[in-house]
Amino acid sequence: MIFEAAFWLPVAIMAPLLAALCAFLAPQRMSPLVTMIGAAITFVAVGFLSALLVRDGPTRHPVGGWGAPLGIDLAVDGLSALMLMLTAVVGAAVALYAYGYFNFPGHNEETKQRYASFWPLWLFLWSALNALFLSRDVFNLYVTLELVSFAAVALTALAGKPDVLRAAMRYLLVSLAGSLFYLMGVAFLYGEFGVLDIDQLKKGVTTAPSLAAAAGLMTVGLMMKTALFPLHFWLPPAHANAIAPVSALLSGLVVKGSFYILLRAWLEIFYPLSHTGAPSLLMGLGGVAILWGSLQAIRQTRLKLLIAYSTVAQIGYLFLLMPLLFVKEQSALALTGIVCFILAHASAKAAAFLSAGAIQLVTGDDRIASLRGLMEMQPLAVVAFGAAGVSLAALPPSGGFIAKWFMLDASLAHGDWLIAAIIVAGGLLAAIYVMRVVAPLFRQPDDAVLHRLTLAPKTMTLSAFSLAVLALLLSFAGIAVMEMLSIGAIGMLGIE
Repeated sequence: MIFEAAFWLPVAIMAPLLAALCAFLAPQRMSPLVTMIGAAITFVAVGFLSALLVRDGPTRHPVGGWGAPLGIDLAVDGLSALMLMLTAVVGAAVALYAYGYFNFPGHNEETKQRYASFWPLWLFLWSALNALFLSRDVFNLYVTLELVSFAAVALTALAGKPDVLRAAMRYLLVSLAGSLFYLMGVAFLYGEFGVLDIDQLKKGVTTAPSLAAAAGLMTVGLMMKTALFPLHFWLPPAHANAIAPVSALLSGLVVKGSFYILLRAWLEIFYPLSHTGAPSLLMGLGGVAILWGSLQAIRQTRLKLLIAYSTVAQIGYLFLLMPLLFVKEQSALALTGIVCFILAHASAKAAAFLSAGAIQLVTGDDRIASLRGLMEMQPLAVVAFGAAGVSLAALPPSGGFIAKWFMLDASLAHGDWLIAAIIVAGGLLAAIYVMRVVAPLFRQPDDAVLHRLTLAPKTMTLSAFSLAVLALLLSFAGIAVMEMLSIGAIGMLGIE
């Protein structure tokens, strides 16, 4: 049984969930150890699940023996496996970083006590994300999406300052509104087709008016949670004011969960509406997000706020190729480009936020003007930020480069020169705001300032550096991603 994917599907969800419960009940000093044990078990489960997927192909497991439409089914294919692996790798690096961050000498006991809640909340978030990626029912996706949102909001509020609490409250309200839109869409689907299982919906959907209503409601709700322009207003304050490990999780993983559902929904349920203007509208909003978010990032004077607006811009790339997903000749290339971008962005953005957190602890603030000469004091954190910036700007060799290469290839092959121009312009703008940060880091330091700085723990800088290196190494993973997607995912629309 251990060599069957059906065994590891529930383990990937239950291991972090049970570890979260243990971390909550354990003494404060034991919570990090419990987290690491739970993370290791989850990592093994995801590894086995991915290996067995390659060996046996997509697997579907009815929980408790009750299959659809009455029961809950878990399923894994190439796309969900890639998302599980991404969550495991980024999450493990963030957890290691958090251990050093919370034990930084500058934190008082009250702060450490408040930060202790990070460990069970992060494990709960991990469990919810894994459940989301493995669910095959639109209502179960709603439930897991709510669990992700509640854990993310609680993590955002950990710092406890007034600005942080206001940002967390705004995040909560927007998230609840997005969930309400999504749930109303689910009601339309069930009322029209009588099933909620994605595979059964895929076989039975028609171009009924209720399908368009469901698509509109669910898409708007997921846009709010993904923070696509102009529904992005909650993201910059939430990501910029949260503590560094949480910012990395929010930007690297959480916003990808809602986009994953949106991608699945359009490829497997709403594809009869692909001839409407909806995919083109999403493409247009993505293009505006890239340009507007990049310009806002260039204007910022705070490092974490710059990175947060960069996330607003980078999210636009996820939607830029939506129309090409329904063009038979370009769909596989477009999907590969989008998934490569998800992997590269999650690694690079998490590395950028972790680097910024280390710099902020050292300097006492995150104003870009205060970064002068930190290369001499914190070389690993600075190199990590620079390497992450290389991927965000899509310079070779990096995962961002290979992702945008696939995107450019698909858009040019289809004759969409506007998409290609936006991709190139977004890369240039990203290079500008990255250089705004990197340039002062290499300038002559102020000796009076350097003498009063405290070095960040090695676990922090090494975690950020590891994710930055991963963002670069993903440059060589394009073919591997395409092969992984060929295991069930690329065939979602018969576009093989």
